[in-house]
Amino acid sequence: MESFAALGIHPFLAAKLARRHILEPTEIQRRVIPPLLEGRGVLFQSATGTGKTFAYLLPLLQILLESGPGEAAPRGPALLIAAPTHELCSQIKAEADFLLEGSPLKAALLIGSVSPARQIETLKKTRPAAAVGNPARLLMLARLGKLKLEGLRFLVLDEGDRLTADELLANTRDLALLAGSRRKDLLTAACSATIGRKSRERLLPLMGEGCLTIRAGGEELYRNFIEHWAIFSEGRRKIRTLRSFISAARPGKALVFTGRPGDAGNITAQLQHHRIAAAGLYGDLDKRKRRAALDDFRAGRVRVLVSSDLAARGLDIPGVTHVIALDVPAGEEAYLHRAGRTGRAGRRGVMVTIGDAEELPRLAAIEKRLGIAVYPKELYGGSLRAPAAWDGPRDPRQRQT
Repeated sequence: MESFAALGIHPFLAAKLARRHILEPTEIQRRVIPPLLEGRGVLFQSATGTGKTFAYLLPLLQILLESGPGEAAPRGPALLIAAPTHELCSQIKAEADFLLEGSPLKAALLIGSVSPARQIETLKKTRPAAAVGNPARLLMLARLGKLKLEGLRFLVLDEGDRLTADELLANTRDLALLAGSRRKDLLTAACSATIGRKSRERLLPLMGEGCLTIRAGGEELYRNFIEHWAIFSEGRRKIRTLRSFISAARPGKALVFTGRPGDAGNITAQLQHHRIAAAGLYGDLDKRKRRAALDDFRAGRVRVLVSSDLAARGLDIPGVTHVIALDVPAGEEAYLHRAGRTGRAGRRGVMVTIGDAEELPRLAAIEKRLGIAVYPKELYGGSLRAPAAWDGPRDPRQRQT
């Protein structure tokens, strides 16, 4: 197996990875690191949990470290990373801090939930070599002249498909143009677990000429490391079915998804009412409560985290044994992003979908397109089991939960 050293990664950074017992690069890292080190932009796609963040952080931070302590710093950061959610931005910044520890270079976090005045002061005092933030806040600071982009060398769009969705496209496009995405000397990278045709068409004009497109696959992770289950439930009984499933399956750490962000708070409250240690992660919460929910879930103080799709986008939360979806998404991309929260780093996990009679046929279509096997399950007598064999019509509405 190829080593990080063989890819050209400096021993300083390889030693950092070894502290986390990361000794061999993943497929996507083997394919992305060399072109970035050579100065070629990359649009890359790989399954969740395959190391996409390090695939771009390692080569880009190495180039900055080898350039010396910051001639470009007075002209602003040399590396700018945009991501769609505050939690993902915080996660990326933490990984950058980990890799830069012991070096003279610093990273700054610029997200919308923090006072702009504090961020402006941070930019003045620390002169960060790298800045991570959501497009709206990065764009605001740049337009105010507080986030200087004259010294920018690298632009990264993490979760690029989400950043080019209709509601975020204008800010992402404006930020990329302001950063100089059309400059030949600006190296750009973008990544996600799923990049459809529409997202690709929107991303490529922001990537500069000569950009490589790399798809590392990773579908075997969804087939070999994640077991897929389906449980029928009428819509009005879904939260009750969720409670019954948690009681029967006793998941070590469960991430619950709802496609309706406004429902996350109610689901969390009902679980807590029934003495299930749960927390919520959704847009209506303030920054402090969102951070507390994530910290409690990561630390195991609560074993159930209820989230909207956007809030948990791209998050790497170790030890998630079960992902539970309370609806079926319209397409396979959203399903893959949900399922990819478990079965990470070689561990096995379970993706559970609780759907009604209208939703389960959509799940069957997703199952066929992805080439996975979804096994029906039912709750009976406080336990979870495969449905009993019978000769009657296979109508999921006749199964009770």
